[in-house]
Amino acid sequence: MSHFLDPTSEVLSRWLDEHDQKAYRAGQIRRWLFERQARDWQDMTDLPQTLRSQLSDAFPLWTTQVARHTHSDDGTEKLLLALADGGQIECVLLRDRARRTICISTQVGCAMGCVFCASGLDGVDRNLTGGELVEQILRLQHLLDGEERLSHIVVMGMGEPLANLDALLPVLDLATSTEGLGISTRRITISTVGLPEAIRRLARENARYRLAVSLHAPNDTLRSQIVPVNRSTGLDAILASADEYFAASGRQLTFEYVLLAGVNDRPQHARELARLLKSREAMLNVIPYNRVPGLPYAAPSSEARRAFRTILEQEGIAVKFRHLKGDEINAACGQLRRSQNIS
Repeated sequence: MSHFLDPTSEVLSRWLDEHDQKAYRAGQIRRWLFERQARDWQDMTDLPQTLRSQLSDAFPLWTTQVARHTHSDDGTEKLLLALADGGQIECVLLRDRARRTICISTQVGCAMGCVFCASGLDGVDRNLTGGELVEQILRLQHLLDGEERLSHIVVMGMGEPLANLDALLPVLDLATSTEGLGISTRRITISTVGLPEAIRRLARENARYRLAVSLHAPNDTLRSQIVPVNRSTGLDAILASADEYFAASGRQLTFEYVLLAGVNDRPQHARELARLLKSREAMLNVIPYNRVPGLPYAAPSSEARRAFRTILEQEGIAVKFRHLKGDEINAACGQLRRSQNIS
C-alpha cells in the first residue's frame, strides 16, 4: 500500500472519505507532523480519540526504524535508518551557527561508482519512495530542540538524486509549501554527479532549487577513473546541461570537488579546473577527503590544500574550502551503514 506520507499518495484522503471523516482532517494531520512534530498518532490531541485509534490501526506512522543515532562534538547528528524491506539508509543534521541543515538520501546505495565513496561500494538496491524521503525529513526535524528551526535541505546523501526525480520533486514541493515546512527554494540544494538528461529535465520542470554538480576532476581521463559513470557522459555534456540549468533558474551553480591526496590535488589540476569554471557564474566547494576504512585514499596535506586554493583564487575562481563536520561519527555518505554492516 502507498505510504500515506508520500505527497503523491491519496491513500489518507481516501481512507478519511471512506470513514465519513471531513476532508480538513488531512490538513490537521499534516500540521501535527510538520509544525508540531508529532511522533505518534496519540499526540494529535485535536483529533477525536476514536479517530486516532482507527488511524493507528490503519497506518503505521513510521515505516523506518532508527538503527543507530550518533552525535558529534560539533553538533552533527546522524541517523542510520532501517527500512521495512531490510535496507539501510543514512541522513544527517548539521549545525553551523544559526543554520540547521538536513542532508537526506534518495537511494539505498548508489550506482554511480565513485571510487572514493562508501555509498556505492555495494551498488544500488532501489530508489526510495516519497514516503521514505519525507520520513527522513521528519525524523531529522525531531532532533531539533525547541529553540532550533530547520533552515536548509541538501539532497546529498546516499544515492544519485537525479536518478529518483519522480519521488524527490513532489517531496521538495511539499517541503517548500505552507502545508509542509515552508522552506525557501533558495535554501534547498540538489547534488548530482552529473546526469545531463536529468539536469535538463530539472531545468524544464522545476528550476527553483540550487544545483550542485560533483566534478572531482578537471578532465575526462581522470574523471572517468574517479567517477566511472563519466565514461557515458563526459564533462562537456555535464557542463553544458549545468549552463542550461543556470539559464533556466538564474541561481548560481555550485561545483563540488573532493580533494584526494596524490590523485586530483596537483597544481596542474587546479589550473585545469580554473579554466573550466572561469567563465561561469559558479561557486566551487572544495572538500578534503573524509577517509573511508578499506579504501586507499586520503586527504591532502595542508600544504597541498593551500597551494590548490592559491592557484584557484589567483585565477579569479570563487572558492570555499569546506571543513569536515562529524568525521568522528562517520558522517560522510555511506560510512555509518558500512561500519554497521562490517562490525
